[in-house]
Amino acid sequence: MLINAAFAALRQVFSPPLRQILWKSLGLTVGLLFLVWFGLSKGIAALIAAHPISTDYAMVNAVASFLAGAGLFVGLAYILPPVSILVAGYFLDDAAAIVERTDFPDEVPGQAMPFGQAMLYTARFAGLALAVNLAALLLLLVPGINVAAFFLANTYLLGREYFELAAARFRPLAEAGAMRRHHTATVMLAGALLAGLMLVPVVNLITPLFGIALMVHVHKSLSRDRLLRAPQARPPVAMDRDRLDAGRR
Repeated sequence: MLINAAFAALRQVFSPPLRQILWKSLGLTVGLLFLVWFGLSKGIAALIAAHPISTDYAMVNAVASFLAGAGLFVGLAYILPPVSILVAGYFLDDAAAIVERTDFPDEVPGQAMPFGQAMLYTARFAGLALAVNLAALLLLLVPGINVAAFFLANTYLLGREYFELAAARFRPLAEAGAMRRHHTATVMLAGALLAGLMLVPVVNLITPLFGIALMVHVHKSLSRDRLLRAPQARPPVAMDRDRLDAGRR
């Protein structure tokens, strides 16, 4: 199921209906990352200027400022997950509606969450993702552990966020969370795909759109499985007749 969902999501990302949103999401992702890099690099340059490493050799301070700015590109990998979450929250409903309409034309489409509620939920979770990834960044000097920490943390964070956003188009957020917990293994595997994608330079920029399409398919599959496994409900009319007959007796 998950493999089929991944291939379907990848096909959707580059399909004509989603192409416009793809360019917008890429532009927003790159723009946000650039703003973070620009702000941090300017802050570091100002700090070095106020507290120079060498008062005798200006070139030393210039080189230190350049290296710090260049080193921030490594740190941006740890900023990408929360940025991805913000971008996904912004484009969620437009992208999810296209995936539902093209891949599930015979099913009832989902309903968009109120924009303010969706962005508030997304911002809160992006803040958590930022805190977790900054903690993983602190392990950068510990070989092996930092990559594992990055992968495991984002497997959980991205799986949870993308699935609940996709599920919330069909059910309240609390129920979406309960459904995620009930299908923890599947959601975590889907999250692992997204976390793995985050590790691939340049390709990781399509994570927001790929994550939306992937989790729409995962949620649809899990919802169908739940319906198939649920006991057949008796028709409401028949149940009302049974109650009426019982009352007469």
